[in-house]
Parts: sequence; C-alpha cells; structure tokens
Amino acid sequence: MSPLVSSPTASIPARWGFFISIQVLFAALAVVLLAGCGPSVNRYLLIDASLRAHDAKGADAIVQQAEKEYGGGSRVLYGMDRGMTLQLVGDYQQSNAVLELAEEELDRLYTRKIRTEALAFMTNDTALPYEGDPYEQVLINVLKALNYAVLGQWQDALVEARRIDHRLNVLSDRTQEKNAYRDDGFARYLSGILYESTGDVNNAFIAYRKAYETFDATRAWSHTAVPSQLREDLLRTSEAMHFAQELAEYRRLFPDTKWETNQSLQQLAQVVVISYNGRAPRKEDQFLDLPISLNALQLVLLNRGIVQQNRRSNRAMDTVLYGLNGRVVRVALPRLIPQKTQVSVDMVSLIPDNGARVTVNTELVHNVTALAEKALSERMAGITAKALARAATKFAFAEGATRGAQHAAGRDAAPWVGLLVGLLTKGLAVASEEADTRSWQTLPDEIHLARVWVPPGRYQVQSEPIGGLHDPLQPETMRTLSLGPGETAVLLQRVMP
Repeated sequence: MSPLVSSPTASIPARWGFFISIQVLFAALAVVLLAGCGPSVNRYLLIDASLRAHDAKGADAIVQQAEKEYGGGSRVLYGMDRGMTLQLVGDYQQSNAVLELAEEELDRLYTRKIRTEALAFMTNDTALPYEGDPYEQVLINVLKALNYAVLGQWQDALVEARRIDHRLNVLSDRTQEKNAYRDDGFARYLSGILYESTGDVNNAFIAYRKAYETFDATRAWSHTAVPSQLREDLLRTSEAMHFAQELAEYRRLFPDTKWETNQSLQQLAQVVVISYNGRAPRKEDQFLDLPISLNALQLVLLNRGIVQQNRRSNRAMDTVLYGLNGRVVRVALPRLIPQKTQVSVDMVSLIPDNGARVTVNTELVHNVTALAEKALSERMAGITAKALARAATKFAFAEGATRGAQHAAGRDAAPWVGLLVGLLTKGLAVASEEADTRSWQTLPDEIHLARVWVPPGRYQVQSEPIGGLHDPLQPETMRTLSLGPGETAVLLQRVMP
C-alpha cells in the first residue's frame, strides 16, 4: 500500500517550519471543484412554467421561497421580481410595498462601501449589490404607478408619475451621450395618461410631448415606433390647451391622423390595457480563456474545440485542467440571450350589454429586450476592462503564492507542492471568474398598450393575442367592467404563449 493511503495525516517536510497537510490540500481541491459548479436549478425556468400555466400565485410563491437564495446583495432584484409577480397575482398593495422597499434599497446603494468593491475585484461582480440598469429602475416607478391606477388611487399614481419625471431628469443630466438611454418614451407616455385621466391636461401635454420626442429619437435602437394613439393625444391636448403653434406643428407632422376633441370625450369612459408579452432576455456567462504559453494554447484549443467555440463550458473540468496547467487566464463577460415573443399585437374587444362591440389593437410601447441590449452595450467596454484587470490580478496573486510555496517547501518537495498549490490558487482564480448575469427576468419581452373611450355602461372585455398561439383557456381573456362617465379603468394582462 502506498504511503499516501497508509498515512493520511502525513506532512511534507519543509524548511522554516512550512508544513502542508495532505488532508487540507484535498479539502482545498474539493473547494476548487465545487466552485466550478453552478446552481443546478434556475428559478426563472420554474417561474416561466408557472406563468405559461396561468398560475401567477405559483410564480409568486417561487420568488418568495427563494428570498434567501437572492442574498443580501440582490435585495433590489428580489424586490423587482416579487413586485412583478405580486402584480400579476392581483395583490397590488403588497406589490407596491415590496417595490417601495426595493426603491429605498436603491437609494442606500448610491453610497457603496469600498470593502465591497475590493471583494468584487478579487472575485467577480456578483459580490456587488445589484442596482439594476437605469431602465429597470424607471420600471419600478412604472409598476407602482400602474398598481395605484388599477386600484383607483389616482393621486398616489400621480406621485409616481412625478417620481418618474424626477428620475428621468436626473438620468438625462448625468448622461452625456445623446444616443444613450437617457429618457423613456413609455414611462413619459404613461405619465401623460395618468395626468390626463385626472384632469391635468397641461402636464399631460408636456408628458406626451416628451414621450413623442423620446420615441422619435430612440427608434433606431429601441425598435419602437411612435404609437399612433400618442399622435392623437398630442393633437387633442394641444387643441384643448389652445396651443396654436404646437397644434399647427403636429397637424403638419401627422396629416392623416384624426382625433376626438377633449370636450367630446368628457362624458365617455376610458379603458387602458397594458399587456406584458413574452419573457425578458436572460444573461449567461461568456468565457474567454487566454493562454500565455504554447502548451496552454494547445490545451485551450483541445478543451474548447476549434469549431465548437460556443459550447457550454464544463466549469469543474476547466478548473482542474487550467489549474494544473497554470498558464491560462480566464475572463468572464456577460452575454444577453433574447427570448422574443411571437405575439405582435393583442386584439382587445369591449362587448357591451347593449350596443356594438368596440375593438382596438394594442401597440408596442416598450421593447424590454432592446433596452437590455442597449444597457449592456453601453457598459460592455467598462465591464471588459475591469474583467481583464481582475483576471490579471488574480493570476499574478496565484503565481506569487505558488512560487512562494515552492521556495518554502525546499528543493525536494518543490515540484509537487507547486503543482498542488498552483492547482488550488490558479484553479480558484479560474473557478471564481464569473460574469454578473443578474437581471430583472420576471419582466416581459415587450409591453403593449391600447387606449379607447367608450360610452358608460357594463362591458365584457375579451383579449386575444395575434401572431402567436391563442389559448382559449386563458383566464384573463374575459373580464367584466362597469364604467361611469369620465371614469378610467386600467387592465393588466400577461401573455405567455
């Protein structure tokens, strides 16, 4: 029997009192291997399955039960996810309570601790508190405003509209790049709808005008055209405010657009439909393995495959191979994976107890996938530079630790002490390299909106997706509304074909 098996507690002779326990080395090796293995269950797959089964309560329960898994650094993300699932359940008050906590956490994160930054630099960006992209932060207030509107708490909804305005104004002041995400057409448009629904036509016009300017300026990368309904809103409110110059300008810009006057709509009821279509994009790791020797290059090519560069990496195997070789530097970058919806339009029908059916189609007002792509592209240069610096620092640290261990162990033990310590330190450097793939994944791929005025009365509301598979068993397809003159009803739905 070999000495390794018969003497499990044997030590390596070393100079200057340096000892390395074999048990400790094997324990460290196990840590390296485990660090290369990701979580086996993705909660978002379970959430999506629940939403496709029209089980919003089940989706919310999955998020709630995973609260500890989010961890202290993802409190904002937990609030975002839970706020959305609670809204889909119909618990609008609790949804706002959770979203409010997420917003408060965001305010606290503006003063980040240096210690947290240092930890993230030595490991990866998942050690940083999650703050979300700017468009996600704006959507916190959007969801809160919608919750209040559904509840009929219009003054509270207007508070959120003013918060949206403040957040976007600050973002615009901080963002110098004109083609960057610095304003939000959908958020501005929703604010205008809220203002007009409460009789504040002046602020509604201002919000509509900003929404139009934002839609028009960002359509090249947002892939979202100016909604036709917004054109009508601009003509109607500019006429109501007697803004002759603006009215003439919008008539010139929209020569084929017809609109109802503000006075003619006062005795009608309004229905606003917000449709969440599909699934938000997800992020995954994209590993760049940089060899710094010819042997390492051969190992990388053999391990990754020359023609299969995009295959999913076996991180545990990579950790061992690159740790043993010791001459490979791993860099992890996030990559966005779109999950585009097949539903291009939702047809909404209002069926009165007496009278003719009123049908309107929703329009795309918010392309979440395009916003996520824009946000990532704007940050990718900084992410890459930071990842390269972090990977180089970890490699230098591992190289120094390995050489120091070899020198302390002495000539006889130096080769295999160096092998084991290198496997530990360089393997950990590889295993700990991970991109920050967190994002608000309970969001939809797209947000659609329809707005229509109808005579007061009782209506059956039917919604049918166009462009995807229609599910006749979807419980949200039929609802009943009782509307009085001047009232506004806001309806929310999630379409997951």
